[in-house]
Amino acid sequence: MNGITTFQLLIWVILPYIALSVFVIGHIWRYRYDQFGWTSRSTQLQEKKLLSIGSPLFHYSALLAIGGHVIGILIPETWTQAVGISEGTYHLFSAVAGSLAAAGVVVGVLILAYRRLFVVRVRATTTAVDWVALILLAIVIALGVAETVGVNLLGGGYDYRLSVALWFRGLFVGNPDVRAIAHAPLLYQVHALAAWLILAVWPFSRLVHAWSYPFWYLWRPFLVYRSRLASRPSEPGTGAKRWRRIGVRY
Repeated sequence: MNGITTFQLLIWVILPYIALSVFVIGHIWRYRYDQFGWTSRSTQLQEKKLLSIGSPLFHYSALLAIGGHVIGILIPETWTQAVGISEGTYHLFSAVAGSLAAAGVVVGVLILAYRRLFVVRVRATTTAVDWVALILLAIVIALGVAETVGVNLLGGGYDYRLSVALWFRGLFVGNPDVRAIAHAPLLYQVHALAAWLILAVWPFSRLVHAWSYPFWYLWRPFLVYRSRLASRPSEPGTGAKRWRRIGVRY
């Protein structure tokens, strides 16, 4: 294929499509045959203090990081320029916001990893698939931090929107730009590969709970709570059967 090797075709075209297929079919299978297992398998009963700190910090920071990926990869460079955002402004905002999100993700995941590794009761609930997902997630986070902080903030920067983004968007229209991703720095290539592997593992791990956010709470009817002051029961009135000692007849 015009200078594209078989290995490049395998990892930049075939592997992503396999991962996407497993991701979709795996979720359908899991939902149909393992609905009782469709849960985060919360370990709050085993340990609460570290979870209450690390979990919100990690999840909210991860949402910010995902938002940055959506803007940087799915939105073409021409679109941001069309609304008046210059390339320099975009990269400065991306580096600063990405670094803040990365800091929150790293601190949060370190707290959760410490909890998972050193709290015996929590470690006992972790399955082999969970360990695989956690390791891949750690690799993606470490590489993402290296790209955001090391390359874009402290280094010379790299315009991934002209390489990684072109290849990624091309996958969804059946025309991935293999040359673009093949000439990207190795750091970005490994980051992309680890992300696809996470997608393939996702349906079979506790990560499925990400799709079970209770949006129906937004339109659920209000629950009305009424307080009632405690009062002493009234004595039986006239004509009612009065209290009497057991065994006494009237």
